[in-house]
Amino acid sequence: MSTFAVEYTYDADRSEEADQVRPEHRAFLRDLLDQGRLLASGPWVGAAPGALLLVVADDTAAVESLLDADPFHREGLITRRTVRRWNPVIGPFTADAG
Repeated sequence: MSTFAVEYTYDADRSEEADQVRPEHRAFLRDLLDQGRLLASGPWVGAAPGALLLVVADDTAAVESLLDADPFHREGLITRRTVRRWNPVIGPFTADAG
């Protein structure tokens, strides 16, 4: 398994819709956390609307498939999703952490 940094860019014109879907979106993310598939996630602060997610998966295709079930994705609230493999070498997300 590898770690991936995923950047979401949200549709700024649909913030009211996002507010309505957010509880389901966060429940989805909590489920991924419970499964060990999500290491962390959270919105950008003071920038264009979006978020960063750290996801554990076999490859980029697996990350995309996993996140296709995100209610924000399902509702078309994400205008761009960038997935990049990430190699944490220092900190709590390294292979030898814990």
